[in-house]
Amino acid sequence: MILTSRGPWELMNWVKKQKLPATEAIKHNGSPCLSPDSLWNALHNSFNTALHHRVDFDILNKVEHKPCQVWNSFSKYEFRSAIKKCVDTSTPGPDKMTWHYWKFITKNNECLSKIINIADACINLGHWPKYFKISTTVVIPKLNKTLYNNLKAFRSIILLNTLGKLIEKVIAERIQFAVASNDFIHPSQLGGLKFKSTSDAGTALTHIIRFGWSKGRSTSTLAFDISQFFPSLNHRLLVLILKKVGLSPKVTNFFANYLVQRSTKYL
Repeated sequence: MILTSRGPWELMNWVKKQKLPATEAIKHNGSPCLSPDSLWNALHNSFNTALHHRVDFDILNKVEHKPCQVWNSFSKYEFRSAIKKCVDTSTPGPDKMTWHYWKFITKNNECLSKIINIADACINLGHWPKYFKISTTVVIPKLNKTLYNNLKAFRSIILLNTLGKLIEKVIAERIQFAVASNDFIHPSQLGGLKFKSTSDAGTALTHIIRFGWSKGRSTSTLAFDISQFFPSLNHRLLVLILKKVGLSPKVTNFFANYLVQRSTKYL
């Protein structure tokens, strides 16, 4: 008889044979996806479910049309402030350029001036180059799912060329300032805005609850998520909203071109 010494750690679950998660072919509409074409169609139809839904444009008739604002050229400060917030370890897009490299490049005034010239030209010409419209859609599994044969067990992350993302960040910052300065955003809008935090949302909710109590009423909260909201946002409606904001016509023309003829590949 051969005796082998055993340690107390061998009683732990993590040293025993592990049960592998069950895997099957991804199914869409009851059929397994056994070819790249069938898988692409499944992914596209799942991540863009409301892409062609009809939209009632009359809802904008009640929205006040703000006065047209002047759109000035971009500044070096805007770009350096935007890139300062970017994390160096973020996964790059098709250009393979990380934020670490762009931070180094934008330290050079001449290089930064060239980038600003590109951004200004895009706005003035109402054109977003095809190079910036190319993306990679990475499909990753959600954690702790029993099976991964359904596309709802996955989520997608869009990777864009990093220079285009930098210009987008600066434009987004400028637009947010414009819509906030002319009181276009409803006071109850808290998410995704500068100088708005979770504490502000809690304070607003507490005010509503206490106001109800003062009237002898009870308050209930209903939370819901709009599935595929951003991928399915109607492009024409968005451009009309930007016109209501009071943005310069050259900015709205830019976004009309920015939103179309985009391409991606699933990875």
